[in-house]
Amino acid sequence: MKLYYAPGACSQAVHIALRESGLPFEAEKVDIRAKKTESGADYKAINPKGYVPALQLDDGQVLTEVQVLLQYIADKVPDKKLAPVAGTMPRYRLQEWLAFIATELHKQFGPFFYPTTTDEVKGQQRDKISGRFDFISEKLGNQSFLTGDFSVADAYLFVMLGWAGAIAKIDTSRWPKLQALQGRVAERPAVGKVLEVEGFKK
Repeated sequence: MKLYYAPGACSQAVHIALRESGLPFEAEKVDIRAKKTESGADYKAINPKGYVPALQLDDGQVLTEVQVLLQYIADKVPDKKLAPVAGTMPRYRLQEWLAFIATELHKQFGPFFYPTTTDEVKGQQRDKISGRFDFISEKLGNQSFLTGDFSVADAYLFVMLGWAGAIAKIDTSRWPKLQALQGRVAERPAVGKVLEVEGFKK
Protein backbone atom coordinates (compact mmCIF):
# COMPACT_ATOMS: atom_id res chain seq x y z
CA MET A 1 0.00 0.00 0.00
CA LYS A 2 1.03 3.58 -0.48
CA LEU A 3 -0.24 6.50 1.59
CA TYR A 4 -0.29 9.94 0.01
CA TYR A 5 -0.09 12.52 2.78
CA ALA A 6 0.76 16.10 3.63
CA PRO A 7 2.55 16.82 6.93
CA GLY A 8 0.11 17.83 9.65
CA ALA A 9 -2.94 17.44 7.41
CA CYS A 10 -5.88 15.18 8.26
CA SER A 11 -3.93 12.40 6.51
CA GLN A 12 -1.88 12.25 9.70
CA ALA A 13 -4.69 10.23 11.32
CA VAL A 14 -4.42 7.61 8.58
CA HIS A 15 -0.63 7.65 8.85
CA ILE A 16 -1.01 6.91 12.57
CA ALA A 17 -3.45 4.07 11.89
CA LEU A 18 -1.03 2.50 9.41
CA ARG A 19 1.87 2.71 11.87
CA GLU A 20 -0.34 1.23 14.61
CA SER A 21 -1.46 -1.59 12.30
CA GLY A 22 2.01 -2.89 11.52
CA LEU A 23 0.98 -3.35 7.87
CA PRO A 24 3.69 -2.76 5.26
CA PHE A 25 3.22 0.52 3.40
CA GLU A 26 5.01 3.34 1.65
CA ALA A 27 4.34 7.01 2.37
CA GLU A 28 4.71 9.74 -0.22
CA LYS A 29 4.40 13.42 0.57
CA VAL A 30 2.09 15.60 -1.52
CA ASP A 31 2.30 19.31 -2.23
CA ILE A 32 -1.39 20.11 -2.00
CA ARG A 33 -1.11 23.54 -3.60
CA ALA A 34 0.94 22.35 -6.57
CA LYS A 35 -0.94 19.01 -6.75
CA LYS A 36 2.36 17.20 -7.13
CA THR A 37 3.79 14.25 -5.21
CA GLU A 38 7.32 14.28 -3.85
CA SER A 39 8.42 12.10 -6.78
CA GLY A 40 6.94 14.61 -9.25
CA ALA A 41 3.74 12.76 -10.16
CA ASP A 42 0.49 14.57 -10.93
CA TYR A 43 -1.49 14.02 -7.74
CA LYS A 44 -4.84 14.75 -9.38
CA ALA A 45 -4.20 11.79 -11.69
CA ILE A 46 -3.95 9.66 -8.54
CA ASN A 47 -6.77 11.30 -6.61
CA PRO A 48 -9.00 13.56 -8.74
CA LYS A 49 -10.35 15.15 -5.54
CA GLY A 50 -6.95 16.78 -5.15
CA TYR A 51 -6.70 16.53 -1.37
CA VAL A 52 -5.15 14.06 1.04
CA PRO A 53 -5.27 11.37 2.21
CA ALA A 54 -5.36 8.79 -0.54
CA LEU A 55 -4.39 5.17 -0.07
CA GLN A 56 -3.29 3.17 -3.08
CA LEU A 57 -4.02 -0.49 -2.42
CA ASP A 58 -1.89 -3.40 -3.50
CA ASP A 59 -4.22 -4.11 -6.44
CA GLY A 60 -3.88 -0.53 -7.70
CA GLN A 61 -7.24 0.77 -6.49
CA VAL A 62 -7.24 4.11 -4.66
CA LEU A 63 -9.36 4.73 -1.55
CA THR A 64 -9.98 8.18 -0.10
CA GLU A 65 -11.73 9.92 2.86
CA VAL A 66 -10.28 9.76 6.35
CA GLN A 67 -13.06 7.93 8.13
CA VAL A 68 -13.20 5.24 5.42
CA LEU A 69 -9.44 4.70 5.37
CA LEU A 70 -9.28 4.46 9.15
CA GLN A 71 -11.85 1.66 9.18
CA TYR A 72 -10.28 -0.08 6.19
CA ILE A 73 -6.93 -0.24 7.94
CA ALA A 74 -8.45 -1.35 11.26
CA ASP A 75 -10.37 -4.14 9.52
CA LYS A 76 -7.18 -5.44 7.91
CA VAL A 77 -5.71 -6.19 11.35
CA PRO A 78 -8.58 -7.18 13.68
CA ASP A 79 -6.11 -8.54 16.25
CA LYS A 80 -4.81 -4.99 16.81
CA LYS A 81 -8.28 -3.91 17.98
CA LEU A 82 -8.08 -0.50 16.32
CA ALA A 83 -11.84 -0.73 15.76
CA PRO A 84 -14.58 -2.95 17.19
CA VAL A 85 -15.90 -5.82 15.08
CA ALA A 86 -18.11 -4.75 12.17
CA GLY A 87 -21.83 -5.14 12.74
CA THR A 88 -21.66 -4.73 16.52
CA MET A 89 -23.01 -1.84 18.54
CA PRO A 90 -19.48 -0.80 19.65
CA ARG A 91 -18.56 -0.52 15.95
CA TYR A 92 -21.56 1.70 15.28
CA ARG A 93 -20.48 3.87 18.22
CA LEU A 94 -17.04 4.16 16.65
CA GLN A 95 -18.63 5.11 13.33
CA GLU A 96 -20.74 7.66 15.17
CA TRP A 97 -17.56 9.28 16.52
CA LEU A 98 -15.82 9.17 13.16
CA ALA A 99 -18.78 10.77 11.43
CA PHE A 100 -19.03 13.45 14.10
CA ILE A 101 -15.34 14.29 13.92
CA ALA A 102 -15.40 14.36 10.12
CA THR A 103 -18.53 16.44 9.62
CA GLU A 104 -19.00 18.47 12.80
CA LEU A 105 -15.38 19.14 13.82
CA HIS A 106 -12.98 18.67 10.91
CA LYS A 107 -15.04 20.75 8.48
CA GLN A 108 -15.29 23.66 10.92
CA PHE A 109 -11.59 24.35 10.37
CA GLY A 110 -12.07 24.96 6.64
CA PRO A 111 -12.34 28.77 6.74
CA PHE A 112 -8.99 29.06 8.56
CA PHE A 113 -7.22 27.80 5.45
CA TYR A 114 -8.37 30.76 3.33
CA PRO A 115 -6.49 34.07 3.63
CA THR A 116 -9.65 36.01 2.76
CA THR A 117 -11.59 34.72 5.78
CA THR A 118 -12.54 37.65 8.02
CA ASP A 119 -11.81 37.83 11.75
CA GLU A 120 -15.55 37.78 12.38
CA VAL A 121 -15.97 34.48 10.57
CA LYS A 122 -12.91 33.05 12.31
CA GLY A 123 -14.46 33.99 15.63
CA GLN A 124 -17.69 32.25 14.70
CA GLN A 125 -15.78 29.13 13.72
CA ARG A 126 -13.81 29.13 16.97
CA ASP A 127 -17.11 29.20 18.84
CA LYS A 128 -18.42 26.25 16.82
CA ILE A 129 -15.25 24.23 17.34
CA SER A 130 -15.27 25.03 21.06
CA GLY A 131 -18.85 23.83 21.29
CA ARG A 132 -17.86 20.54 19.65
CA PHE A 133 -15.00 20.15 22.14
CA ASP A 134 -17.42 20.83 25.01
CA PHE A 135 -19.56 17.96 23.75
CA ILE A 136 -16.65 15.55 23.26
CA SER A 137 -15.22 16.34 26.69
CA GLU A 138 -18.57 15.72 28.35
CA LYS A 139 -19.11 12.43 26.50
CA LEU A 140 -15.55 11.29 27.24
CA GLY A 141 -16.26 11.38 30.96
CA ASN A 142 -13.62 9.42 32.85
CA GLN A 143 -12.60 7.26 29.91
CA SER A 144 -9.05 7.37 28.62
CA PHE A 145 -10.19 7.24 24.99
CA LEU A 146 -13.37 7.90 23.01
CA THR A 147 -14.58 4.30 22.98
CA GLY A 148 -12.82 3.22 26.18
CA ASP A 149 -9.72 1.74 24.55
CA PHE A 150 -7.53 3.39 21.93
CA SER A 151 -9.08 3.29 18.45
CA VAL A 152 -8.72 4.96 15.08
CA ALA A 153 -11.21 7.60 16.27
CA ASP A 154 -8.65 8.80 18.82
CA ALA A 155 -6.06 9.18 16.05
CA TYR A 156 -8.49 11.44 14.17
CA LEU A 157 -9.34 13.49 17.26
CA PHE A 158 -5.62 13.83 18.04
CA VAL A 159 -5.07 15.60 14.72
CA MET A 160 -8.04 17.91 15.29
CA LEU A 161 -6.77 18.85 18.75
CA GLY A 162 -3.44 19.73 17.17
CA TRP A 163 -5.20 21.89 14.60
CA ALA A 164 -7.09 23.70 17.38
CA GLY A 165 -3.93 25.36 18.62
CA ALA A 166 -1.87 25.51 15.44
CA ILE A 167 -4.55 26.61 12.99
CA ALA A 168 -7.52 28.04 14.91
CA LYS A 169 -5.46 29.48 17.81
CA ILE A 170 -7.77 27.92 20.40
CA ASP A 171 -6.36 27.32 23.87
CA THR A 172 -7.27 23.69 24.58
CA SER A 173 -6.39 23.99 28.28
CA ARG A 174 -10.13 24.68 28.69
CA TRP A 175 -10.62 20.94 28.15
CA PRO A 176 -8.16 19.11 30.43
CA LYS A 177 -9.71 15.73 29.60
CA LEU A 178 -9.08 16.31 25.91
CA GLN A 179 -5.55 17.53 26.56
CA ALA A 180 -4.92 14.37 28.58
CA LEU A 181 -6.24 12.20 25.75
CA GLN A 182 -4.03 14.11 23.29
CA GLY A 183 -1.04 13.44 25.52
CA ARG A 184 -1.82 9.72 25.79
CA VAL A 185 -2.03 9.43 22.02
CA ALA A 186 1.20 11.41 21.54
CA GLU A 187 3.07 8.99 23.78
CA ARG A 188 2.25 5.96 21.64
CA PRO A 189 5.37 4.75 19.79
CA ALA A 190 3.57 4.63 16.43
CA VAL A 191 2.46 8.22 16.86
CA GLY A 192 5.95 9.32 17.78
CA LYS A 193 7.23 7.75 14.55
CA VAL A 194 4.58 9.56 12.49
CA LEU A 195 5.44 12.90 14.08
CA GLU A 196 9.11 12.26 13.36
CA VAL A 197 8.49 11.33 9.71
CA GLU A 198 6.19 14.31 9.18
CA GLY A 199 8.66 16.72 10.73
CA PHE A 200 7.03 17.42 14.08
CA LYS A 201 8.17 16.97 17.66
CA LYS A 202 5.98 15.67 20.48
